[in-house]
Parts: sequence; structure tokens; C-alpha cells
Amino acid sequence: MGDKSIDRGAAGLTSLRRYTWWTVPGMTACVLAVFVGEWVLDGDVPLWARVPAAAALAVEVWASVVLLSRRLALLPVTDTHPGAPPAGLLIAAAGAGVALAAFPLALRNYGLWPVAPALVVAILATYLPPYRRRLLIAGAVAFASLPGGVVSLVEGDGELAYAALFPAGLVAFTAWVTLGPLWAWDTARRLHEARRLEAELAIREERLRFAADLHDIQGHHLQVIALKGELAARLVEQDPARAAAELKEIRRLAADALSDTRAVVQGYRRTTLEDEIANATRVLAAADIDARMAVDPDAATTGLTDSARHLLGLVMREATTNVLRHSRARHAEVDYRIADGFAHLRVSNDAAEVQPAALQGTGLRTLAERLGAAGGKLTWNHHGERFAVTAALPANPPEPTQPPKAPPPQNPADGAPR
Repeated sequence: MGDKSIDRGAAGLTSLRRYTWWTVPGMTACVLAVFVGEWVLDGDVPLWARVPAAAALAVEVWASVVLLSRRLALLPVTDTHPGAPPAGLLIAAAGAGVALAAFPLALRNYGLWPVAPALVVAILATYLPPYRRRLLIAGAVAFASLPGGVVSLVEGDGELAYAALFPAGLVAFTAWVTLGPLWAWDTARRLHEARRLEAELAIREERLRFAADLHDIQGHHLQVIALKGELAARLVEQDPARAAAELKEIRRLAADALSDTRAVVQGYRRTTLEDEIANATRVLAAADIDARMAVDPDAATTGLTDSARHLLGLVMREATTNVLRHSRARHAEVDYRIADGFAHLRVSNDAAEVQPAALQGTGLRTLAERLGAAGGKLTWNHHGERFAVTAALPANPPEPTQPPKAPPPQNPADGAPR
């Protein structure tokens, strides 16, 4: 996942945040300004109710917008802990909501008085975990029927049903339209955060893969160079000509190591199993190790993917390096064949260490994870003085060629010769 896709996701998240702000805090301010403001400006409303209601409306609009804007800034890790609202703002919003409910209710305006309290309940619900949120909304819906119903009964105005049912429905509706966009916003933010973390993990995984490839290349080449250097040191007096040949080989190996390192940095180098088997034959022979190669001839024609050949080549290289570095082997065996739809590679040697240092490193374990991700398996075992590494990867054999169908026999009645 590249940086461009993350940038596009961030741009989309900014647009969604802008839309959510206008949907929730913006619409809350508009609802209060239109419905309650129209009532405050109504000349038929007594002045004793309009003046304090106007002050309460200003406080309610300010506190509601700030509370919802801060809620948008939160990133809940889970739905169970959205965060805690600022206590001072919540108290101011609740107090203003009570005032905006009391004055219209005193004048028997059953449709207006629940507007501000319903918004306060919805705002508080956005900060609560799901269980408490449901309890708050259910309790508010049940309680909303009481104030208007009691006033209607006392006044005997015949509007009991409207006074009791409309406020309850308004509380439920307000909670629904407020929590819905915020839920979508929280989900989008969590998805964006997960996407960003996924991109970071992909980058780290690629760095680990590069480090593993570089470790394999450098470790293998340096081990062979060290081995041939020791051999040249022993032969310099006994057989100067062969010692000179070994020194030339060391120079070639150093050049190959430099070239392979540059290729890995540029991302071009792909190890293949065939190349590593041929290289292991030469290297093990140079170390006076009797290496027996049992390679199934049919395995070369099997439709193994380049990625699978690359992974098996890495296994072959790591196993060869371990034979040279962590054993005093005199005999080694390499077996490669295709069976039961899998490519099987087994590398074993004798004279292994009592506690092989190869098991304490990260080479085999890293390769085991990579083969597992490709649907294969890498195992190793130490029995007595023998140490064996076994790898298996799914093989894709080519489709068998269908023999040409014989032409149908002709009927003599059709005029063909008998």
C-alpha cells in the first residue's frame, strides 16, 4: 500500500469529517436557532419567558456545538469507550436545556419544550458506551411522556395523547439522527487508522524481507570466502599453484557478493533452486564434503512458480551455509523431487553440533514463516549427529497434453471406399 492511497484516504476522511460536522453540530445549531429562536422572537410569548429563554438558547447553542465538535475529534479505540465529555460544558448544556424546556412547557407548548432536552440527551449519549447509551435513551424516552402528560392532565386541555407521545418520539428520533452519522464517522476513522497501520506493517515487513535476503547473501558468500581463505593459507607452501587458484576464486566470490548485494538493493535478484543446487555442489566439494545430489529429472519440468523456486533456493542456500558453518560434516545429501502435488527439498548432513547454532538464529525461522505464508512448510530435526532441513511447497504440474482424437469411422453408405 503506497503513500498515495493513504493520502487519498486522508482527503476522503477530511471530506467526511466536514460533512459530519455540518450534519451533527451544524444541524443541532440550526434546529435550536430555527425552532426555539422563532418562539423566542414571537411577540405573543410573554416577555418574562422570552428574555431568559434567549439567554439559555445562546448558551445551549454554544455548548452543544462545542461538545459535538470535541466528540468528533475523539478516536474511540473501541465502541465501548468513546471518551468522557467536559463536565463544565455538559452542565451548561443541561442547565440551558432545562430552562428551554421549562418556559415553553409552562405555556403548554407541548411540541417545543422537548427539543432542547432531546438534544442534550443525544449529545450525552454520544460519549457513553453502548450499554449505558441504550439505558439513557430508553429512560429519557420513558420520562419524556411525563412532563407534558402531567401538565395536560392538570390543565384539562384535551391534548393528553399529543403531550405524552410526541416528546417521547422526538427524543428517540433526535438520538437516532445524531448517533447515526457519528457512528459512521467513528467507523471511517478506525478503518483509516487500520489502513495506515497496515501500510506501516507492510513497510516493516518489506524491510525485514530485505534484511533477511541481505543476511543470506552476505552470510553465504562470507562463509565460503572464509573457507577458501583457510584452504589457500594451508596450500600456500605445499601447492602454490592451487593456492593461487583459490585466491582467484576468493576474488571472484567477493565480486559476486558485491554484485549480489547491489542487485538486492535494486530489487532485481531472484535466487533459483537450480542455481543454488549447482552452487552447493561446488562449495561443498571445495570443503571436502561428499555431497550426494538426488534430483528428480521430472522436477525440472514441473510448473513451479518463480516465487516457489526462489523460496526453495533460499532454503537450499541457508541449509548449505549451516552445513559449512555449524558442522564438521564429511557427508551431505540433497534430495529434490515432486510428490503428491508438492515440491519436496531435503538437505541433511552428518557431524552436526550437539546443539546446532542454526536453531538459535533467525534464518530458518524466517524462512519457515515465508514458506508457511506461501502454503508450504519448513521443518528441521536433529537426531544424533545428523541434521536435516525439509521444505515443501505446492507444485503446479502442467496440464497433460490431450492426444489427438481419431477421426470417426466413415459409413460405407456415404460413398467412402470400403
